[in-house]
Amino acid sequence: MERSLLSQLHQWKAKPNRKPLLIDGARQTGKTYLLQELFGKTFASVLRVDFLESPDMAQAFADSLTPSDVLTNIELLSGKTFNPETDLLILDEIGECERAVTSLKYFAEKAPHMYVAASGSNIGLLNSFPVGKVQHHNLPPLSFREFLAAANEPALLKTFDAQVNSSAAHVKLMEKLTDYYFTGGMPEAVYKWFQLADRSILERVDAVHQIQRDLIAGYLRDFGKYSGKVDAGLIEAVFNAVPSQLSGVMDESVKRFKFKHVHERKSRYQELESAISWLEKCRLVIKNYPIEGRPRSPLGAYKKENRVKLFLMDVGLLNHMLGVSYREIKQQGYEYKGYVAENFVQQELAALGIEPTFSWYDARAEIEFIATDREGNIIPIEVKSGTRTRARSLQSYIQKCAPIKTIKLAGTRGSGPLEQTHFVYPLYYTEHAVRIHLL
Repeated sequence: MERSLLSQLHQWKAKPNRKPLLIDGARQTGKTYLLQELFGKTFASVLRVDFLESPDMAQAFADSLTPSDVLTNIELLSGKTFNPETDLLILDEIGECERAVTSLKYFAEKAPHMYVAASGSNIGLLNSFPVGKVQHHNLPPLSFREFLAAANEPALLKTFDAQVNSSAAHVKLMEKLTDYYFTGGMPEAVYKWFQLADRSILERVDAVHQIQRDLIAGYLRDFGKYSGKVDAGLIEAVFNAVPSQLSGVMDESVKRFKFKHVHERKSRYQELESAISWLEKCRLVIKNYPIEGRPRSPLGAYKKENRVKLFLMDVGLLNHMLGVSYREIKQQGYEYKGYVAENFVQQELAALGIEPTFSWYDARAEIEFIATDREGNIIPIEVKSGTRTRARSLQSYIQKCAPIKTIKLAGTRGSGPLEQTHFVYPLYYTEHAVRIHLL
């Protein structure tokens, strides 16, 4: 299973000196697979320490955090040898051992020649963090391109990479996009979907549903295990409210998260702030901040924490939590369910490192996303899930804010190559639109 982050890991390995890697991300997004199976194959050997599976390995860090002492202790406890010149050391679920987290600072300072990689699903909850001493990356669920790569259809992936604009390409890519709406990007769900490609659709759907059920159950267990001083019941209430509030709109833009009725005894932002922050730190929700009036750069200077949209980190889990069937997704094509397309675009932006995101509103007009390009220009990005692309909100934004260009993501094939100002891309080419105009 291909992961785009792998290229950055290869660049890290090629450096003569390096800080330890720290791979963050929600549980089950494929961090261990990326480090051990994909990246690990480029090393002579891999020594992996899993603090969740083997908590006694914390003893390796109990007395000294000097790299040579730590390695000696790891070899003694694991019974395996490690060559600092050629081997990769993986410290998995490092959040379970805070002294191991602290040790990354000493690996950066005293052993920059070594290949040390750490990963964890609760990195954001750590009390201490080796700021400036690690190369930090987030591993989100599979992007749509990574989903296509997992399909093992080289011609289709080639078509995607070349941004082919033809009727045949549109039909095939829209078909895969609606499949992605169902499976989402969680690696196990994607793997099972394509592994059972020769089975009946009912069997494939049931297998993915079971994986999604297990993932949600695992997250709910984590709320109690890792909530700390935050009310686990409050975290669960906010988590469950995100899909229900997203589905409250059809062809309109997603609205701001409403704090009322999320919890029977809590109704204000200040009372829910800790739970929202917890979910964001664990990468389970993604924030989008609506900006009113004429937006200015930097957008982050104008955000208001109590005015926020919340998206789920995976569109497949979103549909699963709402009880939307695969058949409904395929039959309706989500012509009027704009929140699904919007959550998809949010995922693609996050996968490209654009997080948090921003949107725009003014009176009755709303633009789903606004983002700053390389030159500091603010570009509006309108999302239309269906084939109807007339957009009053975009016209209102153009009149009031005079952007140098606009981007529209829709269920159509998109605009031609001669367009110079108002670009229309099919939803499945969101990644291309962002790379061309923003990154």
